[in-house]
Amino acid sequence: MEKRNGKNIIGKIIKGFSLLIIDRYIIRKFLSTFFFSIILIMSIAVVLDFSEKIDDFLESNAPLNKIIFEYYLNFIPYFASLFSHLFTFIAVIYFTSRMAYNTEFIAILSNGVSFNRILYPYFISALIITLFSFTLNNFVIPHATAKKQTFEEQYYHRSPRVYSDRNIHKQISPGVFIYLENYNTYNNSGRLFSMEKYEKGELVSKLMSKEVHWDSTTNKWKIRDYMIRNFDGENQTIITGRSIDTTMNISPEEFRRRDNAIEAMNLPELNQFIRRQKMQGASNLNEILIEKHKRFSFPFSTFILTLIGVSVSSKKVKGGIGMQIGIGLLISFSYILFLQFSSQFAISGALSPFVAAWIPNVLFLIIAIFLYRMAPK
Repeated sequence: MEKRNGKNIIGKIIKGFSLLIIDRYIIRKFLSTFFFSIILIMSIAVVLDFSEKIDDFLESNAPLNKIIFEYYLNFIPYFASLFSHLFTFIAVIYFTSRMAYNTEFIAILSNGVSFNRILYPYFISALIITLFSFTLNNFVIPHATAKKQTFEEQYYHRSPRVYSDRNIHKQISPGVFIYLENYNTYNNSGRLFSMEKYEKGELVSKLMSKEVHWDSTTNKWKIRDYMIRNFDGENQTIITGRSIDTTMNISPEEFRRRDNAIEAMNLPELNQFIRRQKMQGASNLNEILIEKHKRFSFPFSTFILTLIGVSVSSKKVKGGIGMQIGIGLLISFSYILFLQFSSQFAISGALSPFVAAWIPNVLFLIIAIFLYRMAPK
């Protein structure tokens, strides 16, 4: 008897989550419209970008196969993910408003299917798009961006990556701090270098030199005209010399890194980079943390924007489909604008990066719930 009741319960659960014909219809329409929008908009974006950069490609003698496979093949995933919210809105509003215009929603609701049940295939589609977006943002796009940036440096920017900061302070390992007045990326050398080592909050050693230079043959830093002061309580010893080789937990690549280098890091690399930057006391840590949190909040927003899209477009209005698409585009661009706006607050330190990345989702979730309650039931 207990086994039979258990089977009945499992059967009801499976039946409750089984796909109906209308579910498959909505999922097929949602995803096909979404990916068709991506292909259409990306085709236009590629044509516009090529027309803008063709002179640079010709001037730098960029090979056609590299333009296609190293630049544009890696250009498409980045912009597809960047405008995925817009594509989601277009997909949801376009085919849902057509269903409403053709009174299909009225027929579905009048046959006893609740509005909540209609949302089921929408959220299945949103889950697929969310997983697609999350995978792109964290594992596919970083690799593609790295290739695109390499191509741009060779054939578009045609200039080496320059580190322009002065008075550089970094913690390269626990208790070890370095200072550079400036660093030259052309010859991998820095002026007025010092390195301090602390143990239990007490300064135990300080190295000062006029110049530090990276030796690519030995993969070590060569320190010239140096003086080392070792402290032992009230006693100290001084060591001087013309040149000494040392290994430090920092490489020349960190000085050449462009501002958008974090876009070329996958999730494990980004987490490792954040740990390193925290240790070094980086001034732009908030900007890096925003990038990490946006990689989670961006895909999740697909559910919220899908709910808004269905709620807005499921009702037949006098303005027709054009009016509903216009409302959807306005909300979509408002979301992107608000996300950028909150990110600037986090960079300035007024908001935490986590709050800055997720507050647009919270705000638009409230809007989504309000529109959902206003939708026809």
